[in-house]
Amino acid sequence: MNTPVKQHLIDPEICIRCYTCEMTCPIGAIEHDDNNVVVNADVCNFCMDCIPVCPTGSIDEWRVVETPYTLEQQYEFDELPEQEDIEVAPPSADEEAADPVSALLAEAHKGAGGKAKAPASAAKPAVNMYNLGKPAKMTVQGNYRLTKDPDHDVRHIILDPGALPFPVLEGQSVGIIPPGTDADGNPHLPRLYSISSPRDGERPGYHNISLTVKREDKGLASNYLCDLEQGAEVEVTGPFGATFLMPSTPDAHLLLICTGTGSAPMRAFTMQRQRSGATGGMTMFFGARTPDSLPYFGPLKKVPESLLKQHLVFSRQEGQEKEYVQDRMVAEEEEIAELLQKENLHIYICGLRGMEEGVERALTSISESIGVQWRAMRDVMREDGRYHVETY
Repeated sequence: MNTPVKQHLIDPEICIRCYTCEMTCPIGAIEHDDNNVVVNADVCNFCMDCIPVCPTGSIDEWRVVETPYTLEQQYEFDELPEQEDIEVAPPSADEEAADPVSALLAEAHKGAGGKAKAPASAAKPAVNMYNLGKPAKMTVQGNYRLTKDPDHDVRHIILDPGALPFPVLEGQSVGIIPPGTDADGNPHLPRLYSISSPRDGERPGYHNISLTVKREDKGLASNYLCDLEQGAEVEVTGPFGATFLMPSTPDAHLLLICTGTGSAPMRAFTMQRQRSGATGGMTMFFGARTPDSLPYFGPLKKVPESLLKQHLVFSRQEGQEKEYVQDRMVAEEEEIAELLQKENLHIYICGLRGMEEGVERALTSISESIGVQWRAMRDVMREDGRYHVETY
């Protein structure tokens, strides 16, 4: 019998195929085919460099196995296999203390902040229907500029899958394959974008999808998308993501915290809740440099407060002190403290990775004001599928 070993795996249901882990791995232990991203057990040394960069936590999966799963087996996974029943003798105190893998695993889970879960009432998402080898071909129905700031060109792009089935849920992402090849002559990998339209389509019942895209200087995919004209054809992979989903219970209250194009899934949430007649309400803290650089600034003004209470926060507003999302959250401490005491509260955080630390500090301070340790509350909410973070 082989000696049981720990094996590092990736959850194919949750993975959004952003390939960040593969690009981060310093020893080339992570690779991909048209379908899945996998870890080579013969190469992986548990360095954990890939853990904190994963936006979904799909990289933070482990199994104790007698024989490691081969790359070929992993490429065929639609979901992770359950942990097999393996008898492992408990280590002595000296062995446990000397086990570097256990220590690294503990540190990895600490760094990743735990694994995300979908709300128990969320609809079952379709994932990975179209991949690199078989992308969906969609037609551009519209490409509209959302911002007036010349330095922040943000577009609302509508894609039509035509007769192709492409079911999506709010909070999922798709991959866009830029045309051409890289410096090595290989086809470009997809770039990931959150869907900003509700499940039945940008136009109700038409099942077209929309994306919120900011033009980045020298950004391959963003410039490609922002320059697309109506009628152009785009290759799309996905949909991806099985945790950053919305509860189906109509009385759930959503606390939405976002910056910039992190507003994409929040727009989808808002439109779906409005169409479904949900009664639980939503509270949003949305940060940008100025009103001219805030996507959907005009349409947001038309959303009734009974559906969405808004806190629009600007860091470069002329004549005003810089204010960031976390600053406004602290200023609205009483409102958030009241929300944190609701058992039906769901928190969603989306935007640039740099916002996480400030938001965590704000939530820590606010929860302490009601005599609660934020880290413990956050972990319970995450376990219940009520706390979600997707930053990039």
